[in-house]
Amino acid sequence: MQCDYYDTQRCRSCTLLELPYAEQLAGKDAQVRELLARHADLTWLPPVASAQEHFRNKAKMVVGGTLETPTLGILDRAGAGVDLRGCGLHLPGLRAALPVLADFVTRAGLTPYDVPARRGELKHLLVTESPDGELMVRLVLRSEEPVARIRKHLPWLREHLPALAVASVNLQPEHKAVLEGERELLLTERATLRMRVHDLDLHLRPQSFFQTNTAMAERLYALGRDWVAELAPSSVWDLYCGVGGFALHVAAPGRRVVGVEVSPEAVASAEQSRAERGLDEVSFAAADATAWAREQQAPPELVVVNPPRRGIGPELAGWLETSDVPHVLYSSCNARTLAADLDAMPSLRPVRARLLDMFPNTGHYEVLTLLRRA
Repeated sequence: MQCDYYDTQRCRSCTLLELPYAEQLAGKDAQVRELLARHADLTWLPPVASAQEHFRNKAKMVVGGTLETPTLGILDRAGAGVDLRGCGLHLPGLRAALPVLADFVTRAGLTPYDVPARRGELKHLLVTESPDGELMVRLVLRSEEPVARIRKHLPWLREHLPALAVASVNLQPEHKAVLEGERELLLTERATLRMRVHDLDLHLRPQSFFQTNTAMAERLYALGRDWVAELAPSSVWDLYCGVGGFALHVAAPGRRVVGVEVSPEAVASAEQSRAERGLDEVSFAAADATAWAREQQAPPELVVVNPPRRGIGPELAGWLETSDVPHVLYSSCNARTLAADLDAMPSLRPVRARLLDMFPNTGHYEVLTLLRRA
């Protein structure tokens, strides 16, 4: 993949870009295998390759520059905006939307936030594209002051960006390196973006998480579904379930599935998908995964965990170790914390694993591992 931003030193985020893609994939696979090397009985399946470009369904753009000439991209070391609206990682719909959104910034009078000077309003533009080509646009502001102007000019944006389905304002008033704040103001009638994965509609709300690479998310959920189907458990917990990707994919007649996620927004999305599919044996709870698991009277036959980079941690790993859960399906985006969690669960031995290249051109990935109680 050739990238002018990388070649001219304007953006070096794709740290592996100079390596041929086959070497990138082989290097990630070798690193993960080395981290889990002490598990001698672990069977490794071939890694799953991704498209190297045009795969990102989400653009996280720092807004810089001036009101007349805003930049959408990143900030340099001095805090000045570097425009990356032509980034080759983004899906085509995102690339087409960014120039329109830059014009909207100027039209609506949304002064870019100046980090060194600590003044201005618009901090980030977060844009997500669905598999159907619809868009969710979130504007991260310092305050509510520009909201009236945004509402006034929203008809212009909808006219010039017909793919726009969901728009919102997120309020992040603090001067710190945090992408978004807790408050979200919905600007459109639609509250969710439909993320079609296989024959299942997942619903993404503004503050819900979804995998950045839709094609790899499809492969991940299909792999999890197939591995669970082989075991045919009658009960499954999906901890850190997000918008319900694993829980809804592993649902089957006669199988009780419970998804647990700390974000009420994500749980509301998962419940919407469950209701549309008529999956009466699937339910979701908005709760801390570890606390919820410890409160239950009896464990299920299989637990799915899909934690953030920090892993599941010693408390949940300890609970799983002392429980009678026969199988665990662990989806990890950080094999170092995965390895630490496995060390804390010696009775649950990894028997099968596969790396999926969720983030080409970087050192990041997803690895799915099936654990069986010894």
